[in-house]
Amino acid sequence: MEFRIKVLFIFIITSFYSYSQEGIPVYSDYLSDNYYLIHPSMAGAANCTKIRLTARKQWFGQEDAPSLQTLSMNGRIGERSGAGIILFNDKNGYHSQKGVKLTYAHHIMFSRDEIDLNQLSFGINAGLIQNQLDETKFGTTFDPIVSGQIQKDSYFNVDVGASYNYLDFYAHATVQGLLETRRDIYTDYESDNLRKFLLSAGYVFGKRENITWEPSILFQLFDKTKQKSIDLNMKAYKNMDFGSLWAALSYRRSFDGAEYRSGSGVSSQKLQYFTPIIGINFKNFMFAYTYSQVVGDVKFDTGGYHQVTLGINLFCKRERYDCNCPAIN
Repeated sequence: MEFRIKVLFIFIITSFYSYSQEGIPVYSDYLSDNYYLIHPSMAGAANCTKIRLTARKQWFGQEDAPSLQTLSMNGRIGERSGAGIILFNDKNGYHSQKGVKLTYAHHIMFSRDEIDLNQLSFGINAGLIQNQLDETKFGTTFDPIVSGQIQKDSYFNVDVGASYNYLDFYAHATVQGLLETRRDIYTDYESDNLRKFLLSAGYVFGKRENITWEPSILFQLFDKTKQKSIDLNMKAYKNMDFGSLWAALSYRRSFDGAEYRSGSGVSSQKLQYFTPIIGINFKNFMFAYTYSQVVGDVKFDTGGYHQVTLGINLFCKRERYDCNCPAIN
């Protein structure tokens, strides 16, 4: 009985921050030079057109463990506009979702010249997402709510956001799942409100010829449940002749937790995990490896979460800005 309680506890504490949300789960892949993945206002904000491919796998050796793949591309259109596209495939046990998001962003420059960064951006995603529930493997006896088939349902939603990049400082605010929508295959178990708020900010300091440091934060709030979490991040860059070497460490902690039976008493635990990241920018190419490790007394598996990111920058037309702003330059 105690084992069942712990398994249920793990499912509850992880589901709100991974699969249960609509669209792409927010992990730490945005730190791999991929803020566009969570903030539509970053489409076309950089000097180059950016293509990023990510592959994430949790709990190696566990059947039907969560996995996620994303492919994104964004770039500038004209002087003041940006556009992008995101394709993703997210799977978690019997549940999966596939989707596409199309992005338009508008950028307002307040700079005094072409190398002085002072940019305010607004962006919107229009997304079409298909959810799938595979009931063919349930193996249950007759149940009126279990069809024994693969159920599918598609729906539309919108993300909106704004970004401000000023020299070495940046800030982003995004509302994901702006529209209230209902996925019919989860009608009895899910609210129409899947809205989530994301706030992030950071600052880069240090001499570019040495090591530069980038502390940043990301705050998440689920509108319906009022659950909250925060990422505390530190990233370091070393410029090289061929590009740059960089590393990051992220710590995520939820403000909310769950209780579980421990021996003769009751304990509580909040979601916490550490994520080290290493990466290299070689000319126009980028590679990063991400590893996340959950901490706490109750864990589903001792293994962590692994992710690989591949990227390429194309059509770098404009002169680089005179700032420590790796997400833009």
